Amino acid sequence: MSKSKPIMIVTGVAAAAMLAGVVSYTATKPSSPGASGSSSVAEVSADPSAGVYAELEAYARRDASDELALGRADAPVVLIEYADFKCGYCGKFARDTEPALVKKYVENGTLRIEWRNFPIFGEESEAAARASWAAGRQGRFWEFHEAAYAEGAKEKGFGKERLTALATEAGVPDLARFARDGDSAAAREAVRKDQEQGYELGASSTPSFLINGRPIAGAQPLETFTEAIEAAAKAAPQKAPQKAPQKAAPKETASKKADR
Repeated sequence: MSKSKPIMIVTGVAAAAMLAGVVSYTATKPSSPGASGSSSVAEVSADPSAGVYAELEAYARRDASDELALGRADAPVVLIEYADFKCGYCGKFARDTEPALVKKYVENGTLRIEWRNFPIFGEESEAAARASWAAGRQGRFWEFHEAAYAEGAKEKGFGKERLTALATEAGVPDLARFARDGDSAAAREAVRKDQEQGYELGASSTPSFLINGRPIAGAQPLETFTEAIEAAAKAAPQKAPQKAPQKAAPKETASKKADR
């Protein structure tokens, strides 16, 4: 959506923004280690249509050529993640939860994951976001994502040399092109577009998610996501699958992440 379009689409979007985290640190704080997480699961496992907004469901791009997405473009469920590479809770989700979702739902065609760069922690966040996009231009976004969210990676910062090292680790073949792409106007525009979309739905903390139009805030327990995905899949219109898979996860990366 462009800035020229009204931000207040319908009153439901404002309500969804509140559900998406009320833009505070505590809203994105995951449950404490000792918590069962049952309240989160109960919230998303009720009526599958409760808390779902058609306007937010339409944020899914379903672009088969999108390098910042995993899974079939026609998957019945789309999880959109708004995240920052300097966000510790985003890293927790990437390491502890996402691999299980990829293995259980992406690989069988139920789920598509669409990434949105949502840098909110300053210049290094912006630089990492552009670098991830640049890695995607060479088909290595998810490998870069894995390297950038590895345990202890963010503590090393995301300066220019560090980003090049992460690109090398991710197997980006042309590092000169990677550097040019990461500093390009196209990269800045792509990140701006993702960030603007996040702000429009009311998120200003990370990670924030939409699952077929249902907002979820923070690196919640795995069960919160599985319940939401299964409820969304059950409620989704049944469609005949496409003849060929669309933008499936690279086998190496998917299996590597699933084994974590």
